[in-house]
Amino acid sequence: MGQILAFAYLNPFWWLTTAMVCFKLFAFVDAATRREDAYRAADKKTKQFWLIILGLALVLDLLLGSSLFGMLSLAGLVAAIVYVVDVRPAIKQLTDGRGKGGRRNVGPYGPW
Repeated sequence: MGQILAFAYLNPFWWLTTAMVCFKLFAFVDAATRREDAYRAADKKTKQFWLIILGLALVLDLLLGSSLFGMLSLAGLVAAIVYVVDVRPAIKQLTDGRGKGGRRNVGPYGPW
């Protein structure tokens, strides 16, 4: 039994699939902590849409097992990458990096 567990930790594919699941978990938690109106203000899909897509990707990986070459796993990874690369920076720019608060110390002519 110990040899099997030791082999799993030495397997690079195990590390890749674990990294994929952790990345999807990060994207889901980040999407859940952002404000709903920030999605609309950034002209992106709704918060509910991203939570459903990222949640399904994460749950399917946890229930069915993350496979490096599985089509559902790769589709979920692409969705998480799109969220982190496109949606997250747009929302962060609007909320000034805070998930719950808006821009602070901003006057009519810019920050002060």
